[in-house]
Amino acid sequence: MARRYKKDTPQYFDYKDVKTLQRFINAYGQIEPAAKTGLNTRQQKRLSVAIKRARHLALLPFVATG
Repeated sequence: MARRYKKDTPQYFDYKDVKTLQRFINAYGQIEPAAKTGLNTRQQKRLSVAIKRARHLALLPFVATG
């Protein structure tokens, strides 16, 4: 069953807001697809850029630990 986060989607994805970004990452550390998040193409691209920036600055892990 697909989960949709459309209702509480932020207008801007900040790479420093780790708590928000973690909602869009699955248990394996992968970015959730747009079909599951309910974001449009532009929002999904901005989300992926923010997650990648956070990973590069070691705010988020590249892979899931555990």
